[in-house]
Amino acid sequence: MWKSGFKWMFLIIGTTIGAGYASGRELWEFFGHGSGLAIVLFVIFFSISCFVIMSISYRKKSTEYRPVLKVIVGEKLSPVYDVMIFLYLFTTTVVMLSGSGATGQAFNLPYWVGILFIAITLVVLFSKDITGLLSINQVILPILIIGLLYVLLTFTFDQKLHLFSHWHEQFNWASAFPFTALNILPLIAVLGAVGNKMASKKEIWIASIGSGLTLGVVTYVYNNSLIQISEQILVYEIPLFAILSNYPFYMVLFMTILLWFAIFTTAASGVLGLTTRLNGYFKLPFWLLVVLILATMIPLTTFGFSTLIGILYPLYGLLNLYVLTRLLLFPLWDKKKTN
Repeated sequence: MWKSGFKWMFLIIGTTIGAGYASGRELWEFFGHGSGLAIVLFVIFFSISCFVIMSISYRKKSTEYRPVLKVIVGEKLSPVYDVMIFLYLFTTTVVMLSGSGATGQAFNLPYWVGILFIAITLVVLFSKDITGLLSINQVILPILIIGLLYVLLTFTFDQKLHLFSHWHEQFNWASAFPFTALNILPLIAVLGAVGNKMASKKEIWIASIGSGLTLGVVTYVYNNSLIQISEQILVYEIPLFAILSNYPFYMVLFMTILLWFAIFTTAASGVLGLTTRLNGYFKLPFWLLVVLILATMIPLTTFGFSTLIGILYPLYGLLNLYVLTRLLLFPLWDKKKTN
């Protein structure tokens, strides 16, 4: 039970902590000053949403996201959100590929080298179906979370920052809604693809609460650090490197590797959602479908990492607010429907 619960927890975190999140760019788009309460609300909303999505997936024993989506938004709107999820997964995976290119540039590698490297690694990962993704998440994610917290807390102590000094300002609480909404759509796609692999309700509780609390702690500490370097963020494509600017090269190297792992796990989750959705239409080997999807994405990475995040993420966050509302109120209208 605990092992399975942590397996799904790491899948959720791996889907959420991507290039935008781990680099700090996504957090700065939504949070910043006066966001302590917003982050607490995000933890609550996110945990509830994960629990509802997983419960529906478990009930439906789903192998792709459409049956879950129909329950959440209804028969009439499900085709609309089906297209939106597909476009979301496609464009955010493009962002991950672009993020890999930007990460490579930190070591003076050409932009396209970082993109090709992650594309080839994704094909290798999915050469053995989805089991490779679940296995690698359980190794990568604990290292990523511990490493990220280590760097952020080191920065906090070195700069003598107070973790709760900004609690008197809570004017940005409403940002919890679009930020949670932004991260929900890929979870429907990914968790909807593994409903037939869930064994009990207990592992759903572990995964939903554990992922919400873990992401909440990391988000709060990260946001607190970003506030201190707010004037430098405009200069950096990846805000995390502004935090690391005064640290030795080995720490920069360590965090760059972790950042790439974050990009990789989210790209893998996006590809999982896309391939399980298209699998019914194209009778192709799983790995070949991955190759074809990635081949269509690579030309779009020329738009740049921060540009893609700045335009797409806030837009998706607003469009997904209806889905978030349905998830948060699900126990009420589902009970009414069954009576």
